[in-house]
Amino acid sequence: MGCARPVKEGFFPLDEELGLLPVQVTPILFENLVRLGAWMPFEEAAEMLKVFTGAEVSEFAVRQNSLVAGEAYVSEQNEEVERLEEEMPAPPVGSAKALLSADGAFVPLLHGEWAEVKTVVIGEVGEKVWDAKTKEWVVHSQNHTYFSRLAEASNFDRLALVETQRRGIENAGKVGAVQDGAAWLQGFTDYHRPDALRILDFAHATEYISKIGQATFGANSAELAAWLEKQLHQLKHSGPDQLLVELNRLVKAHPDAQALNLPEALTYLEKRRAQMQYPLFIEQGFPIGSGAVESANKVVVEARLKGAGMHWARPHVDPMLALRNLVCNRRWEQDWPRIESRLRRQARQKRLQCRLQHTAASCPPLLSQPVISTPVPLPISPPSSSPPPPPPVTSSLPTPTPHRRPAPDHPWRRSTVGRTRFSSPPGKL
Repeated sequence: MGCARPVKEGFFPLDEELGLLPVQVTPILFENLVRLGAWMPFEEAAEMLKVFTGAEVSEFAVRQNSLVAGEAYVSEQNEEVERLEEEMPAPPVGSAKALLSADGAFVPLLHGEWAEVKTVVIGEVGEKVWDAKTKEWVVHSQNHTYFSRLAEASNFDRLALVETQRRGIENAGKVGAVQDGAAWLQGFTDYHRPDALRILDFAHATEYISKIGQATFGANSAELAAWLEKQLHQLKHSGPDQLLVELNRLVKAHPDAQALNLPEALTYLEKRRAQMQYPLFIEQGFPIGSGAVESANKVVVEARLKGAGMHWARPHVDPMLALRNLVCNRRWEQDWPRIESRLRRQARQKRLQCRLQHTAASCPPLLSQPVISTPVPLPISPPSSSPPPPPPVTSSLPTPTPHRRPAPDHPWRRSTVGRTRFSSPPGKL
């Protein structure tokens, strides 16, 4: 058995003519398996693909094709951000009242590591409606879209520009930034809409108020429940001033305040007094809860990247987040052609590079070294009236030998083989 030769990557002109994708499945099957891979674990996606189409692909194939598509979409959006930063086009007109809310959620990585994925949700704020159950006016948002990345805060600020620009946040009438009190969220709001109404999530404020109340009245006590209900009602309808006075009194009167970190909780709320003007926010028709972004963390991020037994390689997180944004934003039909177009361009460039390398390897230069001919000295002759003859032409190439037939008396003609081949009648040996 001979030695197996290594298989080299080639190029096929028909692939280039048809503009095929750089995958080993048809374009329709590629789109279907990527779409399923964005919604469910890769193994389940392979099973569903077989059920719906009859095509059998491995879990590995679904994973690899999904990551290829996700990486292409990430690159498309990154280039769009660079274009926006360079050209600074006028943003579209946004809604009359817009919601801008961001938050973070942790996802598991390989080797026991955890990393925070940041997500921003953008929506349109609706009209106030009366809630018969709570006997209060409530405000909801709608038409939510999402942008998620595993990135540092400063980088996430600029990457999210691709979605805030598309939704016209810069030109929206009024913007309410409902979120918790993390410092990076203030920088995010400053980057995209500095004049946004900063609203501390009401449930987040409740946690800090409850911490001081539990230290004073005891956890799960009836006295705590009555006190907390009164303070929260006052905060929502009268603002934070009287509440902060009450919290100051409780912290100063508690003997173990420092040990329980009660002053830190109080300081947290005092620094965010302007973000707890809930009567004003409600009057202007903005929600005071960050339920939209908390739901985004669960639906967009955790539902796909935080399943049982899942651990992600860090470079694979953003491609999957990009696909999750694509399906959850209901923009598959609009943006999938961009992914295909980019992959075709990449395949075309790769085929061109392969073809150039193939041509260079199969067509070496004709002369590896220059040939230097030795000049022939001319004979010295006495002067005459006639012009001297031209010098002989020299060539570095060998003179071809003309084809000659063997002479009649050549030994080859007298051989038995020669007579047999040339002298015997046709058909007789």
